[in-house]
Amino acid sequence: MHVALAQLNIQFGDPDANYEQIEMAIQRAAEQTVDVIVLPEMWNTGYALTRLNVLADDDGQRTLQLLSKLAQQFCVNIVGGSVAVARDGHYYNEMLVVDRQGQLLSRYDKVHRFGLMAEDRYITAGETENVFELDGTVAMGAICYDIRFPEWLRKQAARGPQVIFFSAEWPTVRQMQWRLLLQARAIENQAFVVAVNRVGSDPDNQFGGQSLVIDPLGQIVAIGGAHAQLITAELDLTQVDQVRGQIPVFEDRRPELY
Repeated sequence: MHVALAQLNIQFGDPDANYEQIEMAIQRAAEQTVDVIVLPEMWNTGYALTRLNVLADDDGQRTLQLLSKLAQQFCVNIVGGSVAVARDGHYYNEMLVVDRQGQLLSRYDKVHRFGLMAEDRYITAGETENVFELDGTVAMGAICYDIRFPEWLRKQAARGPQVIFFSAEWPTVRQMQWRLLLQARAIENQAFVVAVNRVGSDPDNQFGGQSLVIDPLGQIVAIGGAHAQLITAELDLTQVDQVRGQIPVFEDRRPELY
């Protein structure tokens, strides 16, 4: 699986500029003949949460139309990061995944809200898992703060995903934790981790990028810098079966105890 990570500087509270930027980024990534393009968290608005009443995408339709069009145009799977979505009087931090034909595979509302960035005040928490297939490969997706909840991720990882996609707006002040937590998630779930973080700043935070691709042993395959860039990597999915065969952690679990 050839993946492209679109590490971008999101424009705070400017959806039009961000949709244009995303379209350009996907076009550039598609030129690399990749299988999957992965986007960062809340890329349509940034964390302009106090203005979601005018900024959020109505039921995610603008986002879905754009991702679907580009997926079909370039015959590429898109893990659409996440966007601010308005639905039924609530606002969600939602990940949309589309396949090469532009069909919606999954929509996932972020389950764990991050209080330090006021999500608990403005965002409604999701309730569902996010496991899907890309070209026959089982994968799963989660968003930023979800990384800190291994029990939530393990519950889904027990369904066998070989690749775990993360999208984030992870502040620079906690950059070390970003890297260590992602390596731990790869090791304990014996899966590839593909994690995209944004760069730049908003009125309250600085974001350091360092998007990562990590193999099932926790080794870093690719890492981004602190600037906007496209990062690509090749995932040898046979490594997943090899690692799981050596140390069968999923077979050795004792779920009746935990």
